[in-house]
Amino acid sequence: MYKVLVCDDDAAILDSVEIYLKAEGYSVLKAGNGLQALELLKENEIHCMVLDIMMPQMDGLTAMMKIRSTHNFPIILLSAKSEDTDKIAGLSFGADDYVTKPYNPLELVARVKSQIRRYVRLGSMQEKESLLTTGGLSLDKDTKIVTVDGEPVSLTAREYGILCFLMENMGRVLSSSQIYEAVWNEPSFRTEKTVTVHIRNIREKIEINPKDPKYLKVVWGLGYKVEKL
Repeated sequence: MYKVLVCDDDAAILDSVEIYLKAEGYSVLKAGNGLQALELLKENEIHCMVLDIMMPQMDGLTAMMKIRSTHNFPIILLSAKSEDTDKIAGLSFGADDYVTKPYNPLELVARVKSQIRRYVRLGSMQEKESLLTTGGLSLDKDTKIVTVDGEPVSLTAREYGILCFLMENMGRVLSSSQIYEAVWNEPSFRTEKTVTVHIRNIREKIEINPKDPKYLKVVWGLGYKVEKL
């Protein structure tokens, strides 16, 4: 589940944005000013931030400059100012998008989704050693999040373990016995059917056409592999 940090000194806006984002499946953290936002960043991995500019104690632009020294997740600025100079200043300080108040909450959600999709597929998350990618398929070993074309995929623990093992050995053909011993952590004994069932379930979740898989391939008589695309 991706986490979105919403920072605004207006409690009504915080609650409204939270409702709309949670309806789309996002986890939401709320802060009333820049200082609170920085404290939340110390203990949470954030995938996108919605940040108001005008706030007490620490304004949005100051907070953003501090955040940009250590984090690369997308930031969407909120502001009542609509002049081009304000937008340019916000983008120059490190924002990825700019939304002027009043705004349509559905548009804001669409912008959050777009930024997260771009971040997962093309952004700094791909630079993490824990992130395994091939084509549009990504697996983050830290967060245990699997996505296909930016959309999260729900896997069981065994399915995740199998996919992770195959992606760690991208392009290699691994037998059912090798997969079973690595994922179940016990000696294999007539395990081919068990692995086959899990492989089929994974394909149903990550492939557009499970009968003609793009990622998870079978090499008849030898085993399975995840293609490096």
